[in-house]
Amino acid sequence: MAVKRVFDRAEEDFGNVLNMEHINLTVPDQQVAALFYVSGLGFTRDPFIDFGTFNMWINVGEQQFHLPKRDAQKFRGHIGVVVPDLDDLKRRLDFIDRPMQGTEFSREEKNDHIALSCPWGNDIRAYGPGFGTSLGIPFASVDVAPDTAEGIARFYNEILECPATAVDDEKGKRAEVSMGASQRLIFAETDEEIPAYDGHHVAIYVSNFSGPHAALDERGLITEESDQHQYRFQDIVDPASGDVLTEIEHEVRSLKHPMFKRNLVNRNPAQSFMNYTQGHDAFVP
Repeated sequence: MAVKRVFDRAEEDFGNVLNMEHINLTVPDQQVAALFYVSGLGFTRDPFIDFGTFNMWINVGEQQFHLPKRDAQKFRGHIGVVVPDLDDLKRRLDFIDRPMQGTEFSREEKNDHIALSCPWGNDIRAYGPGFGTSLGIPFASVDVAPDTAEGIARFYNEILECPATAVDDEKGKRAEVSMGASQRLIFAETDEEIPAYDGHHVAIYVSNFSGPHAALDERGLITEESDQHQYRFQDIVDPASGDVLTEIEHEVRSLKHPMFKRNLVNRNPAQSFMNYTQGHDAFVP
């Protein structure tokens, strides 16, 4: 008799959140931001949504950084990005080293990534291809107070209807929230002092748009009724107690949002004036 093949079918399940589409961080200087995100990291300024000198959208695979011009915001934790080639990244970082002097820019090579500080101190960690993508933002890790991970996991399970697990291992206690096929929003407990929340946000696309809205509205957590396709909330609460556990604004979009599955242009960062080859302008995974 043939041996019955057994699979964990739950591994193929999607939760309600299909994509963490962008991270919004305000910056005071668009030229310096372009030097870091485009010339240094090798990402692509969106060529179609043009905000002149007061905002820029930076394409990173299927995700984006949104960088409106305002006083600098600082993400409370770190953001993981995947680039096509770490050696190419090192060469681009060499190029921006001198013009970045006088900012908070820094770089340090680790075992499996390059740890970066953006010009305003945001912690960004660049990895080579992996995490299910060859270019993108596979995770963001938010610092949270001790004894909050379990409540945060409950919030995302019960309110946002997406898989979330409280983990306690050699890396510490954290809540890991699954978003789409290969993204995670992580809430890592820390004993260190956490800066006051300054308003940075993440944007997510959800398949069940009305269910979480009703649950959030019932608790008085909706902060903005943006339009038919979008709303926002900020407080992450324990559904059991109602206690506020942390803050990070979520821009929640429906699958009918006109920008859902918008095709993002990504350039090949290895292509330059000095090594130009016809047909290699675009990034091909």
